[in-house]
Amino acid sequence: MIVPRTAAELLLGVPTLTTEGIIALATTTAVFLAMQLRRRVPIEVLFLGGLVIVTLCGVVTPQRAIAGFASNAVILIGALFAVSAGLRNTGALDWVGQRLLGRAETERGALLRLGLTIPPVSAFVLNTPLVAMMAPVVVDWCRRRNVSPSRLMIPLSYLTILGGVCTLIGTSTTLVVNGSLGELHKTPEKFPLIDAARIAELTMFEITVVGVPVALVGIAYMMFVAPKLLPDRDDLIERFDEHRRDYLVDMTVLPTCPLAGRTVHDAGLRQLPGLFLIEIDRNGETITPVAPGDRIHAGDHLVFTGVVSTIADLERIPGLVPAADKNFEHLPADRVHRQLTEAVLSRTSPLVGLTVKEADFRQRYNAAIVAIHRNGERVTNKIGDVELEPGDTLLLQTRPEFVDAHRNSRDFYLVSRVGGATARRHDRALLAGLLFLGLILWLAISSFFPGAIPWGYVMSKDVKAIAAIAIVLAMIVTRCMTTSEARSAIDIQVLLVIGAAIGLGEALDKSGAARWLAEMLVRGASTAGFAPAWRPFILLAVVYVLTQLLTEAISNVAVASIMIPIAVHVAAAGGAAGYDPRPFIVAVTLAASLSFATPIGYQTNLMVMGPGGYSPRDYWKAGLPLAALTTVTALMAITWAFPFAR
Repeated sequence: MIVPRTAAELLLGVPTLTTEGIIALATTTAVFLAMQLRRRVPIEVLFLGGLVIVTLCGVVTPQRAIAGFASNAVILIGALFAVSAGLRNTGALDWVGQRLLGRAETERGALLRLGLTIPPVSAFVLNTPLVAMMAPVVVDWCRRRNVSPSRLMIPLSYLTILGGVCTLIGTSTTLVVNGSLGELHKTPEKFPLIDAARIAELTMFEITVVGVPVALVGIAYMMFVAPKLLPDRDDLIERFDEHRRDYLVDMTVLPTCPLAGRTVHDAGLRQLPGLFLIEIDRNGETITPVAPGDRIHAGDHLVFTGVVSTIADLERIPGLVPAADKNFEHLPADRVHRQLTEAVLSRTSPLVGLTVKEADFRQRYNAAIVAIHRNGERVTNKIGDVELEPGDTLLLQTRPEFVDAHRNSRDFYLVSRVGGATARRHDRALLAGLLFLGLILWLAISSFFPGAIPWGYVMSKDVKAIAAIAIVLAMIVTRCMTTSEARSAIDIQVLLVIGAAIGLGEALDKSGAARWLAEMLVRGASTAGFAPAWRPFILLAVVYVLTQLLTEAISNVAVASIMIPIAVHVAAAGGAAGYDPRPFIVAVTLAASLSFATPIGYQTNLMVMGPGGYSPRDYWKAGLPLAALTTVTALMAITWAFPFAR
């Protein structure tokens, strides 16, 4: 609780802490230190443990401790994870990725395309699922162009982060800030000198006026400076050719296939990573070798040899189906219920000695042969005529239960799933995209014109979480994704950390610890000899840099929840009548979002670390100059767009 000022505090100007404040501050500090010293302990366990301690010690009530888990921020973030899954499962995000890098020929060209497209997209799509979708696209492009992924993976993460601060829904950090503001807004009596409207939740585009200049400066840095600082790891290129298992695959072009009527070059079949187009079989006529200018016709058989991962991507193209099975599920509604599976034929298999056509996999196993691999021998280019032998590895399209049903079968030595080889509901891609655009429009109108529809709460300013849930339900009802897919897309760890961090922030605020920290900062700025006119700028910079340093060392969502109460208290304690809290709130929002100097500060930095082959030193080298540039830009833009005077 906040107690009246003591005599020592009144006479000496030294703020004091209550017992509850000491417990809250010590618990929060212990959680942060444990994150640094005990890297293997799950972050959600640490924050939940801290929340339990401050609750059992009486710092916050049990009701207030768990209120964060039911906040608009947690629900909205969870719903947006599911919405992103709908876009991914229908192939809408794949379409974006293919258009993004499809025609780029050089590393600089690829970087330019990333810089022009990733930030606008990440302004409206949560950063984590966007990077999860784009990382394989970038790696595949690097394979085709013989470019090391270390040249593009950090730029992918940084550009996504830069775009995320341009709107409210671009990153989970801004939504977490809104969750903390929502809790503070319920108790305006704590800040008698501050207009309650100034600690209300951020609107959809309120941070855009600051986020866009920061993003533009960051994009310019990524285009012209970062390439000189990023590593070029040639060993990653060599890894592309390791552990290859070349399959032979024969695909038929259906009339509905988007490749029909295009040349081999325009269809992108000349630079497929780990896959080579051997020949085109057209009505009994064989075209080989295949030239880039050869045109693809409906009914053509395209014969490839290559690796599983790329065959899985090939199999996702609508209207391109294996020629070995006439009953192959080519309709998206049917294909999503199947997956790619590898099976090695045993010596006792009844299929040995039969051709692929004679094997009749559909009748025997309810599966379809997509491709075949035979070690040490070149198999015929007509996959249907290949005579099966013991040890042949078959790439199959199967039902999910196939692996469990045949894992111990005498017909196969080994049966295993092919990871990440799920089909796409391409027939729902446009619908998923329209639903997502509808969500953005809904959130924008409810932010700028609340009450535009005078019926119920359709256009309430607090409808954001319900709007996102409505779109998720619409995607499920229209079969853009299944209920299980929506459920599995939600990152429970992130939601637990956010809910617990909001509870710890509540403990710091209610116990007076946040006010104590704020007054110590204000007192430090006053005794440091700065002129009164400069003090708000100094305090703003201190809040921004402190938030930034904590984010780089800990976690963006946790720091955002903890720092918002402190920032509001700094504004309330500054000057005779206090300062407007809005610039301090925006400072915390951006500082907790813009993490570049370490791989652990932001989840997308950690996601690209493995594919890019990075070490922490690479983030310091490329990220510290960017962090300095964005800090200066953000502070200038905040002071221009959000005056301190109220």
